[in-house]
Amino acid sequence: VQLVESGGGSVQAGGSLRLSCTASGVTNFRNTCMSWFRQAPGKEREGVARVYTLFGSPYYADSVRDRFTISQDTGKKTLYLQMNSLKPEDTAMYYCAAKSGICTGDYPYWGQGTQVTVS
Repeated sequence: VQLVESGGGSVQAGGSLRLSCTASGVTNFRNTCMSWFRQAPGKEREGVARVYTLFGSPYYADSVRDRFTISQDTGKKTLYLQMNSLKPEDTAMYYCAAKSGICTGDYPYWGQGTQVTVS
């Protein structure tokens, strides 16, 4: 399984970015938990949003709820994170992670990360 993120960059506060994560080698994307995490320098990794692709029901961290939207394109095996009203505290490396089945337990598959900088 390989996860490849894209879409990061630098943006001013209040701006928007859309991250993408394309999964290859996933045998059953329709039964996969796909998640976005982020880690800022000197801080612990934080779960931002996740979705169980079978039901499409998203979960958001309080810090991003109502600003970020997680979505999926099952045909393209791609996960998205639409980030609006960005704040400087959203600055971090963003990682895509995946696991088979529901969203409990550890994630065996991780992307390389994409940097988001908000000034």
